[in-house]
Amino acid sequence: MGGSFALALKRAGLVRRVVGYSKSPSTTERARQLGVIDVAAPSALQAVSGADLVLLAVPVAATESTLKAIRHLLDPNMLIMDVGSTKRDVVDAARRVLKQDVGLFVPCHPITGREVAGVEYADADLYVGKRLIVTPIERTLTAKIEQTDALWRAIGCDVTHMSPEQHDAAFAAVSHLPHLIAFALMNSLTGQAAGEAFMALAGPGFRDFSRIAASAPQIWRDVLVANREEIGHQLQHFEHALAELKARIDAGQTDELERLISRASQARAHWSATPSPR
Repeated sequence: MGGSFALALKRAGLVRRVVGYSKSPSTTERARQLGVIDVAAPSALQAVSGADLVLLAVPVAATESTLKAIRHLLDPNMLIMDVGSTKRDVVDAARRVLKQDVGLFVPCHPITGREVAGVEYADADLYVGKRLIVTPIERTLTAKIEQTDALWRAIGCDVTHMSPEQHDAAFAAVSHLPHLIAFALMNSLTGQAAGEAFMALAGPGFRDFSRIAASAPQIWRDVLVANREEIGHQLQHFEHALAELKARIDAGQTDELERLISRASQARAHWSATPSPR
């Protein structure tokens, strides 16, 4: 996510120099070799020294420690953003660490990504035509919000604002729960003696459904724990829907089963991932 953002900004001519830091020196060096960053910094603090724009592209559980590492070089002219998949925990971390400077921080969530992770997969086109959620709080400076909106729009995003609470409730339903189900499906198959043989016979439907199960474990571990309350609510809805389908199958109620499948089919047919025109 961070590497793709850097490449997109470079292509748009919006940055003069990109400085990068990762806890893994080999990752930072690889980013430099690939041209994703121009300079490899030895620490997070040195990476932000003199920066106009800081993007945190870290697992959400690392937000607080990363902010602590850079807070001593914060500048009123600096814009700080993140790309985490949860927002309430990220906002709480920013409040605790940044205190009076929390207005410099604008929480963001680009609705895009891949199931593969690593700077090798950075793509300048990753954000083109995608939705970007901004979740400002009451203390977020208006000028920083406007700057954030302009930056993401300049690299092709459709920008939407909502509260951190609204965000976490919505994405528990349409992102976090689907990932959880995909993880559970793969574990249910691999836990069976004949699981590998079953998967050898699978086709495009299985491929499409299970794709997100290949997502980065550390990132999704943190997301699922951070948003566990909202995910719990969505699990209740899912368990109810699954139980209803199972009951119709067990009872051989074909008409009712078809009705439930038809409702799902029509809803999916009318859905589009493309942001609505404004």
